[in-house]
Amino acid sequence: MFVTFFLELRQAGVPVSLREYLTLLEGVKAGVANYSVNDFYYFSRTAMVKDERHLDRFDRVFGHVFKGLELLDEAFGARIPEEWLRKLAERHLTDAEKAQIEALGGWDKLMETLRQRLEEQKKRHQGGSKWIGTAGTSPFGAYGYNPEGVRIGQEGNRNFRAVKVWDQRDYRNLDDQVELGTRNMKVALRRLRRFARQGAPTELDLDDTIRSTAHNAGLLDLKMRPERHNAVKLLIFFDVGGSMDGHIRVCEELFSAARAEFKHLEYFYFHNCLYERVWKDNIRRGVDKIPTWEVLRTYPADYRVILVGDASMSPYEIFHPGGSVEHWNEEAGAVWMQRLLATYQRAIWLNPVAEGRWPWLESIRSIQQLMAGRMFPLTLDGLDRGIRELSR
Repeated sequence: MFVTFFLELRQAGVPVSLREYLTLLEGVKAGVANYSVNDFYYFSRTAMVKDERHLDRFDRVFGHVFKGLELLDEAFGARIPEEWLRKLAERHLTDAEKAQIEALGGWDKLMETLRQRLEEQKKRHQGGSKWIGTAGTSPFGAYGYNPEGVRIGQEGNRNFRAVKVWDQRDYRNLDDQVELGTRNMKVALRRLRRFARQGAPTELDLDDTIRSTAHNAGLLDLKMRPERHNAVKLLIFFDVGGSMDGHIRVCEELFSAARAEFKHLEYFYFHNCLYERVWKDNIRRGVDKIPTWEVLRTYPADYRVILVGDASMSPYEIFHPGGSVEHWNEEAGAVWMQRLLATYQRAIWLNPVAEGRWPWLESIRSIQQLMAGRMFPLTLDGLDRGIRELSR
């Protein structure tokens, strides 16, 4: 099994060597991970991966090779997995039943009621319509349904209705080495080019060498010049997590194409709407966040900006302080969007949601309005139109 793991990592493009493979075997023999799947995952990742760009590929290979390994726990305790028990508590309602459930009536009412429930509630609840619990129709809790609520203690989305999420969620970085499904995406990005020769002279200038040699009575006179690069500078902000999980592939294709076409490229991640902080590593986003003000002050106004996201969120996340689903933001997302657009005049938003659905989603209409109409679908035609807009 370990040999298969080693070979598949190499086949997936993770540069592992025999030294790292032997380190893995030594650790297993020494009992570093014992019988814990979680401990073995982190130990093998530490031993085999030396560059964070390869973490996503490692995860995919690990999940494929060791699928079912968690069942080993049954041989050492016969415990029923907690997630199995949680599944028993999930509540699934018909569309007619969902239509009968009413929302509390706005952001302020929702937050005030949550504060009261936290003060009053003394025990766990399940299946009700009032308290913080599971499998009910209360606005607060997990594995139930409410048209507008605060999700607490649930893994992943079920109905895409939460206006705030009171849990820590893990996202993964986009892989910038994904092979493009179509080269046309790269071709579209090439419209945004302005070539210049900058930096150290590392490339032979053949014409100037011939000319100088001729003027030097045939004595060879080599002339060098800086390499020719695309001088356009680009900032990309990627929305990750939640409803964007279904669009990872197309975002990775865009990321790969941009990496190949732009020497001056900087990227950042955000969730749903731009707020006071962004980050560059989803694994360490809880501790390594970058103030948005720092980004605006570091990169000058001649940068072009592309925001990539489905803009599918609660309107509170755009227009209300505290509206972010993951933290309490002092200023509304719209305020930060306006600051970004005031700094960078040439900016567009690429949306992976089909353009025909935009008029039906209030949040998409709101972001489109903030962008002054510069939202384009993340399709080849939309990308082409967006790049033309940035080229003006």
